[in-house]
Amino acid sequence: MGDISQTLKEQILQAGKSGQKLNIEGGGTKAFMGRAADTDAGTLKLGEHTGIVEYHPVELIMTARAGTPLAEIEATLAEEGQCLHFEPPRFGEGSTLGGTLACNVSGPARPWSGSVRDQVLGIRLLNGKGEHLRFGGQVMKNVAGYDTSRLQAGAMGTLGAITEISLKVMPKPAMSLTLVQDMALDDVIHYINSRAKEPKPITGAAWVDGKVYLRLAGARSAVEATAEKWSGDVTEQGDAFWQQLQHMQHDFFAGDEPLWRFSVGSTAGNPELDGPWLIDWAGSQRWYRGEADITRMETMAQRAGGQVSLFRGGDRTDEVMHNQPRALKELQSRLKKSFDPDGIFNPGRLYSWL
Repeated sequence: MGDISQTLKEQILQAGKSGQKLNIEGGGTKAFMGRAADTDAGTLKLGEHTGIVEYHPVELIMTARAGTPLAEIEATLAEEGQCLHFEPPRFGEGSTLGGTLACNVSGPARPWSGSVRDQVLGIRLLNGKGEHLRFGGQVMKNVAGYDTSRLQAGAMGTLGAITEISLKVMPKPAMSLTLVQDMALDDVIHYINSRAKEPKPITGAAWVDGKVYLRLAGARSAVEATAEKWSGDVTEQGDAFWQQLQHMQHDFFAGDEPLWRFSVGSTAGNPELDGPWLIDWAGSQRWYRGEADITRMETMAQRAGGQVSLFRGGDRTDEVMHNQPRALKELQSRLKKSFDPDGIFNPGRLYSWL
């Protein structure tokens, strides 16, 4: 794999000399995210930079190259009864670990188990100068450069090409079951927040198509005791529902209508928009399908204490991420200049001005 790293480094150095831009590509399953890629740019391919470098089941730590498919990582962990607790979505068989961090995507357990950003211990990164840098380490006590590792979450490759990631893994829960019951949208926010506040083994709270789903996972005694106390019927389709939600394969996500993602306060009232909704993360993540003006959507999101993005579909040549305050724009611009002084990586992918 050293030869691949050297090849990537040489391509970056050549791009810097010639003034060429580079679109970073892993498995290609998240190409729909962010703004449209620069069609005049070259491609820096990390899809062949694969393989698990180290795995220590007892220490709950794994290090893998960025192009390693999530399916391979999860299969290896499953052999030891372990998993990625942040439940990364797979938008195809080619979904990679590096793309998951770069796009900062996590599944239904996010409020209870943390995000991919929370699990990262360290990374290796090729910056715009072709330097192969290491940040962080394999233990939580190693804080040198730790925040730099986390900066890559959601940067969509604009700060450099991630080549290697060390992260925490966790044991699979002993038992899991799902309670489901009918509930109106107007009632669900209060209900799922009241349940989420209880000291119970809840790892999922979602609403779609007039039904609320609560997932309980952990020690058998705790799961069974909670299921007896709470309302709702145990569904045999629970695992299938959460997998569909995790990988965005539920019928709600099908079709070409623009898909908007609201990240808001969990107790905030739902934005007044006619059209289909799906609520996840106990109210903190809300999906809406339909044509809408991004300025109006941003106003609604701010009233709900959060932000909105055009996650998929719609006009990808315009801004698709929530507009940032001036101070944050200046900070992001300085970070970009520090990591990628010639602006080589993923130009305009996150914002038109970055």
